Amino acid sequence: MGVGTTRKAIVIGAGIGGLCTALSLQQQGWQVSVFDKASSLREAGAGIVLAANAMKALDLLGVGETVRTVGAPVVQADIRSWDGTLITSLPAAKQAARYGTQSYVIHRADLQAILVQAVTAATPIQTNKLWVDEKRSERGVLAVFKDGTQEEADVIIGADGFHSAVRERLFGLSPVRYSGYMALRGVCTQEEASNATSGGGFEALGPGKRFGLSRLGNGRVFWFAAINSPQGKLPLVEDRKSEVLRHFYGWYSPIVSAIEATEASTILAHDIVDRPPLPRWSSGRMTLLGDAAHPMMPNLGQGGAQAIEDAIVLARCLRNPDIPIALSAYEKERMARVNRIVRMSRSMGRMVQLENPILIYLRNKLLSSVSDTRYIRRFDPIIGYEL
Repeated sequence: MGVGTTRKAIVIGAGIGGLCTALSLQQQGWQVSVFDKASSLREAGAGIVLAANAMKALDLLGVGETVRTVGAPVVQADIRSWDGTLITSLPAAKQAARYGTQSYVIHRADLQAILVQAVTAATPIQTNKLWVDEKRSERGVLAVFKDGTQEEADVIIGADGFHSAVRERLFGLSPVRYSGYMALRGVCTQEEASNATSGGGFEALGPGKRFGLSRLGNGRVFWFAAINSPQGKLPLVEDRKSEVLRHFYGWYSPIVSAIEATEASTILAHDIVDRPPLPRWSSGRMTLLGDAAHPMMPNLGQGGAQAIEDAIVLARCLRNPDIPIALSAYEKERMARVNRIVRMSRSMGRMVQLENPILIYLRNKLLSSVSDTRYIRRFDPIIGYEL
């Protein structure tokens, strides 16, 4: 692309990471084209937790207040045993005071809609565009799509998720690591589960399974169930509700109420997986971001947050007109942080999915003994991170 002209970026993927990347680059004066393989922009999933680091990043993108209006603040977060006995309450209020913002829970579709509106104020998002290849030149890089569309830019950013075609094209197939458990997720109305969510939410821990419930905003409640299971044994759509009810029969009553109140056809099921960290994310004028670069398990609630952070750091690094050097700087700033969170997420998953009664007893005693100060110090490098 010519010197002195507006620089152009192509973003592959219109999920949370891709949209935040487009928005961040627009703020830096870039012309951005966003392509997504889906026929329409409908974010799958249920709720997403946005801790203080994510909320501060969204503030930098100019959408934080809208997210606060639509989502629900986390004012209380309890850890309970399977029967509802309180193990500990996490210091949500102290963290909010320390970091200057509460954490929020919002429906993924609502967050995507907010980001789409912000991005499309400057550029349309092109759907039904399956990226298949790239061609490099001295002037830039050409994105090639299955329908024959070709577009040239200074940089291509692969924000196309866990099954990233851009990552596979750059670095080949990357192995999938199974966690040992599956997750089922659903949404019901707050009225139907109000006795459990007036103060925020909770996670209940039992042998080889756990259940989380939290307010979602707009009168809704989000829940997830994580159940130890062989890989690839997900229940069929028509069996999911009865399967979750079977697993959590006799548990803390709001859990059963929330499952019963959920429309069976809307319950989602996924094997929980990640991938080993890549040694690099970039090649030439192409790079990866978010789940395409560093897929992680959801146990710390940081997958979306790290994609948002990526977007801001990448745009800052791309102020350097030398694209390969800029992408190298982006990797250098981000890789150690996200790889640490990938490791911590795996470790946390093992701890909360324990089956051995003795280990469960020791874990619960440990959780109940951790002071607020110690807990905040433990997670301060993640949640207290300043961009």
